[in-house]
Amino acid sequence: MIDELQMPSNLDKDEVLADSVAQLTAPGACRSACHHISRDQPMPSLDALAEVVELLRAVLFPGFFGPSDVGDRSLPFYVGSALDRVVKLLAEQVNRGYCFVCAKDNRQPCTDCEARSQAVALDFVRRLPHVRELLSSDVQAAFDGDPAAKSPGETIFCYPSIKALTNHRIAHQLHHLGVDIIPRIIGEMAHSDTGIDIHPGAHIGPRFFIDHGTGTVIGETCIIGQNVRLYQGVTLGAKSFPKDDTGSRLVKGLPRHPIVEDDVTIYAGATILGRVTIGQGAVIGGNVWVTGDVAPGARIVQARAAEQFFISGAGI
Repeated sequence: MIDELQMPSNLDKDEVLADSVAQLTAPGACRSACHHISRDQPMPSLDALAEVVELLRAVLFPGFFGPSDVGDRSLPFYVGSALDRVVKLLAEQVNRGYCFVCAKDNRQPCTDCEARSQAVALDFVRRLPHVRELLSSDVQAAFDGDPAAKSPGETIFCYPSIKALTNHRIAHQLHHLGVDIIPRIIGEMAHSDTGIDIHPGAHIGPRFFIDHGTGTVIGETCIIGQNVRLYQGVTLGAKSFPKDDTGSRLVKGLPRHPIVEDDVTIYAGATILGRVTIGQGAVIGGNVWVTGDVAPGARIVQARAAEQFFISGAGI
């Protein structure tokens, strides 16, 4: 480790650059930190995926995002042009995602990657009306559930929940179409912007609302019903991470996150861990730690604080 308090006073620029380049590019120096382009296919592009998401946001919420002057007559032309661009960009990025994972896992090269990526992009676009329907229900839930909201449009413009759910519902469709890495990138874009962390694999029903949202975590195998409301800082996480027979690697893909049934409310700071079921209509209070099933309609709250008086430090 370099001691910053003992810097040499006579550093030579060329020598420093040459030495650093040699160390950073030496065989084995990169290990997992470097990505080596293989099969003539570069990594997925963050810029291209950001464009895809913004185009889709404008298609799903026209007038709110994208051109603000889109009217009834021009809307079909705009949506058609935007989706044509989405198919082109998305197919390319899906293909790059396949190659990224194939190279990492030392799989044999595919012979139909481009055709498969194009088919996936078209299948995804075919699902967009369903995505719009779900998001419309989320918008209405946000408006109905927050007395501070003056209109549904305000929640579309301003609420981090709607932004995060837009990314999630896009990523979720791609995840279930078998797309590699791209759904995670799209999900993490929203995580960075909003502080809401939703894994693309999580199943979330209609009319879902996260009030405020910051610090919310929803794990990969969560199943959330309809008309569920969460507040900031809620964690729907895993209780434990089982390892394989060697004890060196985690077992992937096991159901390990909560099932939250319809009409559940979970207040700020609550932590729910493991494959437990929160029954329909239950209410989980703030800062509660839950690791077991909760019956339908139950109310789980913290123990009441006890008020005590101490004189001259006695009892402390």
